[in-house]
Amino acid sequence: MAHDLGHPPFGHNGEHALDDCMKKNGGFEGNAQTLRILAKVEKKVLREDPAEDRCGITEQGIDRRLGLNLTYRSLAAVLKYDYAIPLKRVKAAPLDKGYYRSEGDLVAAIKDHVGLPAGKVKFKTIECQIMDIADDIAYSTYDLEDAMKGGFAHPLQLLTRIMGDKKLVEKLVEKVGKEVDGVTDIEVYAAVASLWHLNEDSPVLEEYAASKMIASDANMRCEFSSNLVSQFIGGVHVVPRNGQQLRFSEIQVDRDVRIKIETLKHLNYLITIMSPRLKMVEYRGYDVVRTLFETLDSEEGHLLLPDDLQKLYGRLPDTDSKRRLICDFVAGMTDRYAIEFYSRLTESGSTIYKPL
Repeated sequence: MAHDLGHPPFGHNGEHALDDCMKKNGGFEGNAQTLRILAKVEKKVLREDPAEDRCGITEQGIDRRLGLNLTYRSLAAVLKYDYAIPLKRVKAAPLDKGYYRSEGDLVAAIKDHVGLPAGKVKFKTIECQIMDIADDIAYSTYDLEDAMKGGFAHPLQLLTRIMGDKKLVEKLVEKVGKEVDGVTDIEVYAAVASLWHLNEDSPVLEEYAASKMIASDANMRCEFSSNLVSQFIGGVHVVPRNGQQLRFSEIQVDRDVRIKIETLKHLNYLITIMSPRLKMVEYRGYDVVRTLFETLDSEEGHLLLPDDLQKLYGRLPDTDSKRRLICDFVAGMTDRYAIEFYSRLTESGSTIYKPL
């Protein structure tokens, strides 16, 4: 449930917009934001909470926020990338996946309490690995079901696309090859073709797979994705590492299942997420998110923040932390709220009577 908390408005384009705005102040990345939300941004618990001052930042600029005050083991479960994002990066630097420097002390405390894996194994608990594979399975099944509902794809179209597009297959082999060594174009073709034979007990899928009916009928879409999920989960195993505690056991996926998951995940991304219909929305989203950040970061822009955030902003000691607070605010917006906020900044007919 926590995995997607850090996603900003407008998906990856919103993520890139905020990262571009924060390149000199620690960057922005969805997984890093998830940890920050759970450990600081959520307004639930304060350290040493005096009744006379409920502000999360003291007048001396000390951050007392504990977010949801979760256990270290729970926080470890969202620590997907054990890497501290640099505080300053060049303008053209790609998105970095990791955790913010502002949460460096927290990550050290997590490792101190949860422990470290033996040898050169990266810090990634079994819960985090389960979340990771669950996310991949969801992306390759339920997102594909949504794509069918939205008219982006159906099983026949998926196979037709890769059969007639050599460059698409090459791109899929490259993407899948990052997770599966030595994958071939034949294995990628086979992964998509297997959609016709999900379950021998479900002839209805084979009967209608070559038609658009599976894309338009809700019950058939549900049966289609449910069978895929069942097949993929059956290929997932927990393998204890020698000399390791259970918390650092390894999730392994059968090769054929991993190829199917990765192929459908990336194929769905290329057909749906990269389609003109969605790219049009995301393209505008980048400008919306960047404009919101730059406006709030202008000389008196912080006066547009809600009252409680203005108080926090006034107590923060430096530019990095002030810009991080603005980033937290924008990242926490929904698409709808971001567009509404943007419209009120840029359109003359906006009402002053609706609260932020």
